[in-house]
Amino acid sequence: MAKKGDRINIILKCTECGNETYISSKNKKNDADRLELNKYCPNCKKATVHRERKK
Repeated sequence: MAKKGDRINIILKCTECGNETYISSKNKKNDADRLELNKYCPNCKKATVHRERKK
C-alpha cells in the first residue's frame, strides 16, 4: 500500500464569486505554489478558474 506522507488536502475557491465548492489533494513537494483548476461553479452557473485558498 502506498504512503500518503506528502499529500495534503486543499480547498478550491472560485475566483469570480468566492464560493468554496471543491476539495482536492496535492503533493506539496511537486506543487509548491497554489493550484489553479478550471471547474464548474454552481453559484456562477459556468466554468471558472478555481484557485487554492489561503490557510
